[in-house]
Amino acid sequence: MRVMTKWDKWNVVLAAVRRPLGNFTAWLWNLLLVYVLYSVCRLTFMWVNWDSYAATMTFGHAVDLLWAGLRFDTSAILYTNALVMLLLMLPLHVKERRGYYRVVRWIFVVVNSLCLYSNLIDCVYFQFTGKRTTISVLREFSHEGAGNMARIFGEQFLANWYLVLLAAVLTWALWKLFRAPRTPRTSALLPYYVVNVLLIVGMAPLFVFGMRGGATHATRPITISNANQYVDFPAETGIVLNTPFSVIRTFNKRPFVSVQYMGSDEAERLFSPVHRAVPEAPFRNMNVVVFILESFGKQHFGFYNDTLRGGTYEGFTPFLDSLCRNCAYTFEYSYSNGRKSIEGMPSVLSGLPNYVEPLFLTPASLNKMSGLARELGSHKGYTTAFFHGAENGSMGFQAFANATGFQRYYGRTEYNRDPNYRGDDDFDGTWAIWDEEFLQYFCDEMSRMSTPFMTAVFTATSHTPFALPDRYKGKFPEGRHRIQRCVAYSDHAMRQFFRKASRQPWFSNTLFVITADHVSGQVDPVHQTTLGHYSVPIILYAPGHPELHGYDRDRVVEQTDIMPTVLSYLNYDKPYVAFGNDMLTTPPDSTFALHWVPEFDGYEYVEGNYLLQFDGTRTTAVYRYRTDPMLRENLLHVLPADSIALPERRMKAVIQQYMQRMNDDQLTVE
Repeated sequence: MRVMTKWDKWNVVLAAVRRPLGNFTAWLWNLLLVYVLYSVCRLTFMWVNWDSYAATMTFGHAVDLLWAGLRFDTSAILYTNALVMLLLMLPLHVKERRGYYRVVRWIFVVVNSLCLYSNLIDCVYFQFTGKRTTISVLREFSHEGAGNMARIFGEQFLANWYLVLLAAVLTWALWKLFRAPRTPRTSALLPYYVVNVLLIVGMAPLFVFGMRGGATHATRPITISNANQYVDFPAETGIVLNTPFSVIRTFNKRPFVSVQYMGSDEAERLFSPVHRAVPEAPFRNMNVVVFILESFGKQHFGFYNDTLRGGTYEGFTPFLDSLCRNCAYTFEYSYSNGRKSIEGMPSVLSGLPNYVEPLFLTPASLNKMSGLARELGSHKGYTTAFFHGAENGSMGFQAFANATGFQRYYGRTEYNRDPNYRGDDDFDGTWAIWDEEFLQYFCDEMSRMSTPFMTAVFTATSHTPFALPDRYKGKFPEGRHRIQRCVAYSDHAMRQFFRKASRQPWFSNTLFVITADHVSGQVDPVHQTTLGHYSVPIILYAPGHPELHGYDRDRVVEQTDIMPTVLSYLNYDKPYVAFGNDMLTTPPDSTFALHWVPEFDGYEYVEGNYLLQFDGTRTTAVYRYRTDPMLRENLLHVLPADSIALPERRMKAVIQQYMQRMNDDQLTVE
């Protein structure tokens, strides 16, 4: 008998390990095969559409785009292959395996072939749309007859025969290279079952993380808008994304339905989002700093609620209250355009509201967009930067900031690199760096920037789970909702910021805008109405301009008015698109607020003395919101029809313009 050598013993050990892991190695092989074929499609996409990229593409940037695409490929591949991968990992008895894996192979080939075909089709279709195919495009084609679709596809197959040939090669590769797990020996069945059950349990959360695009609590599931984070201009999102991902992520999103309430000329006359100012004075090279305060609804302020509480309400924002009373300009009737953080950024920084669906989550997020950063950075030479103390890329903020022209992004990563701060010792454990430390960092970074600059910061501490730094526990009033102590803390952080900023040379030549992304923690009945759920502050403060001081009780304003107001105050002279008005010069009877209300699946429009609720077809309720803040008395059948006819027409004009421009990618002035 031959004596076993050291190598023989080692091979026995390897075999003992390899047999229970046979399912996993086959699973991994097939998964990597799909990754490779997705990458082949992406390289083909770049080759077919090279004319769109050749002028600006460098080798390094191309590598970055290809690498970024793997994140979106991971999500698409795990979504579409979840069933196949589960079937491959299931431990089976020896006798059941041959027929079983034949079925799994067919599922694997059919599912992934369809996904690869969609990527190849977009190599051509992208040239007509400038973006990857989404569910809305498929809905459009659903109205075409079968004969017409057959003719279109037939013509394209002939014209793009090389892609058809490649599609056949990719399907062949899927079939030929598919690997089924090897059958373990009978003696190895126990470890085989145990190991594979443990692997299924252990890999389940990894699958979920891969589908979502991240593993942290602060990371929202990635959408097509996240591609903007990696690109220099919108067309490059076609390289980063893949078609299966784009379809999956827009599957349950309602499309922007173009409406035709009136002729285009009348809609333009009633409301035009294109601003073509001709200022009478030279441009003011003022710095612009925008604060978007997490969940800072008006309910938490003393200033806005003194009358409501009989003049005795102190609120939770003593610093911001003092700003409003002594040196800022603010409004009694000011509203948000949405009720989520991802709806606040487009409204505040780009003048783009969110009707029906959040802009971030729709195919329109890949449209060409402008904003304060692009207008001032591209046309006036401003340094522009966006700040958010959470993990870089979280909430989709970095993607949107990049898409709208911000030159720099400062998140938790950049904060941790600054030796003057304590890095993750200042992390709140859930979302972001504590507001006090991050706002101090924000001030320091602006002092390093060349002027003029345009910056925006999104705070984070006044968010669930409503935690505070240990040193401040018990130091701020609790209120009737847990958020209110965090609001008080963030107000304190704002006080510390302005104390430091007031000593900087750029301070006196800066226009500060302070608002909230949305409301939260509404406990007063007047703030729990549908209108109260949009009641946020909009505060303008320019320390070197004492004329910007007052409390406007007449105008109705909203977040989309911020961009036109800032640019008008600076005497900006270039045309741009924004769905708002200049809050300072527009006559009160021409100001309005319009938002989508999910409770009744319709719009709420505020103009003059009336609030209209509109279901997309007809007005369903009318209230005198100034004298009836609880919205108790519906005047729809009491008021003369002509008293609300003009407001209703203006509202329809705004909706019509918005839907058409979203669908037609007309959010900029060429």
